[in-house]
Amino acid sequence: MKKFLVVLLSLGLIVAFGATASAADVKFSGSYYVVGWYADNQTLAGDKTSSAALWQRLRLQPVFQIAEGLTLTTRFDAMEKGWGSDDWRGKFDDMNLSRKQIPASGSPKVQENFEFERGYVTFKTAIGQWTVGYQSSGKWGTDFLDDEKTRPRIRFDTQLGPMSLGFLFEKQFEAYYASAAGYPNQSVKVGADNENYAIWAIYNFKGGNTGLLYKYTDNNATRPAAAGNYQSRLHYLSPYVKATFGPVYIESEVDWLFGKAAAFDSGTTADKDCDAWGAYLKARVNVGPAYFGAAGMWNSGDDGSDATKKKDWVNGSGNGSQDLDVGLILGNDSLQTWQQPGGSAIGNGGANGFAFDSAKYNSLIVSGFAGFDVTPKLNIESVLLWAQLDKKIKIAGLDIVSKDLGWELDLTAKYKIYDNLTYMVGAGYLWAGDAFKGNNNANRVSNDYLLMNRLTLSF
Repeated sequence: MKKFLVVLLSLGLIVAFGATASAADVKFSGSYYVVGWYADNQTLAGDKTSSAALWQRLRLQPVFQIAEGLTLTTRFDAMEKGWGSDDWRGKFDDMNLSRKQIPASGSPKVQENFEFERGYVTFKTAIGQWTVGYQSSGKWGTDFLDDEKTRPRIRFDTQLGPMSLGFLFEKQFEAYYASAAGYPNQSVKVGADNENYAIWAIYNFKGGNTGLLYKYTDNNATRPAAAGNYQSRLHYLSPYVKATFGPVYIESEVDWLFGKAAAFDSGTTADKDCDAWGAYLKARVNVGPAYFGAAGMWNSGDDGSDATKKKDWVNGSGNGSQDLDVGLILGNDSLQTWQQPGGSAIGNGGANGFAFDSAKYNSLIVSGFAGFDVTPKLNIESVLLWAQLDKKIKIAGLDIVSKDLGWELDLTAKYKIYDNLTYMVGAGYLWAGDAFKGNNNANRVSNDYLLMNRLTLSF
């Protein structure tokens, strides 16, 4: 009788789970890639420091269709790591130990690099569409000054003919859940949040679209602060356009960040205004199976000459351009992630105290490119770029010797093994500029070259 009850209960559970699963239509999408690279001299030091490794990432995005107009979207990354690297706790990663505990690290399980980063509900109403939960953030217009993250938001979109309108509320930091050591009393916690509010409009026309975004950042997370309590009240305007005219495609964006970078509570310290600018333009011409074009991006810098003004995008004042990779080496966000566990690399350089980060702040970069589709499956492309700083910065109180970041030449080839499976090989060479000497012209700088291959599966 006992066995019969166990079997009956098991069948009941199977039916119950089956009924629950059938209540929603689940669609999966995602990607997997593995990349191998060799960097001859990442730090650009006089004495070269080469490095080489393999890196991979598995990403899945299940979407649950609950009812017509109602979905639940999730996303997670798994095994995002270098092959044979330490796990996220800094302990040796041995797949044979994947079921064991490591007492020295508070008993975390090896292979515990499973990141469930998104979960949000989308539902349509008579007035428009709502999206609520942890979702994509930091994307607007072109890839210029985009740094996609996951943040909790409430977003609303509606369509008026060819015009799309929307607004959102975004929580960047909630002081209530912060460490009590950083916020010693509840009254401070309540007033120390960091939040974004934004509205936008996008007009769609034949061959493209154009839009305008306004965002307001109310940042109180710096209260209290070691150098005096202050708030940030920042305004962000960004128009963009994407358009195709016959064989010519263009995209452009202008960004302006203004307001109060630091408004101090005490009144004994002068406030600091923000006035940062950015601009981007790209044009591509298609000629049969070939194409060519040029692009330019500029981010204003700050040399510190005016203590009452902040003219760059650094230190959280605005987004960086991590999503816009101009070359395989210089300012490449993916390469910066692969070269250090957890993406903690300093970027290009660093040997002499100066490094160029993948956010590409304080820079002017101009590039030209050309490509050819040898067959429907095989593409070859080359990129030549030149870069310099917009403003000289100081290291240890001294100006760096030059704004020159250098030149880079890249060559890549991509082959579609299947429609969803692509193999890429690439090589890049960076002629490093004197900016990487830091504040001493006697410092030595050497060039860098990169060899890489990458297998990417999308589904």
